[in-house]
Amino acid sequence: QVQLVESGGGSVQPGGSLRLSCAASGSSFADLTMAWFRRDPGKQRDLVAMISSDRVTNYADSVKGRFTISRDDEMKRVYLQMNDLKPQDTSTYYCNTPRGNYVWGQGTQVTVSS
Repeated sequence: QVQLVESGGGSVQPGGSLRLSCAASGSSFADLTMAWFRRDPGKQRDLVAMISSDRVTNYADSVKGRFTISRDDEMKRVYLQMNDLKPQDTSTYYCNTPRGNYVWGQGTQVTVSS
């Protein structure tokens, strides 16, 4: 069973940057496609970016060109570099497989405000 712990969130001004990190446990991590999601209170969780075991990436249209997902299989981590942040990026960010196969972590809050 994989356990997930997100970190790296914070408060930034529009145009700023943050780098989120997801630490995963479990021996099968390198074989997994991993994803970042975000969810606002009372709303569904939306997929933001995903990366396959062979580093193929996909992004939601709203973040293309601004966010970059990456992974370090040796460290069992997935990262989300977020640049040119906008107020609409404010949310709680989570990592998991695209289907949400594992128990959700606590997430990390990102707030973009002037």
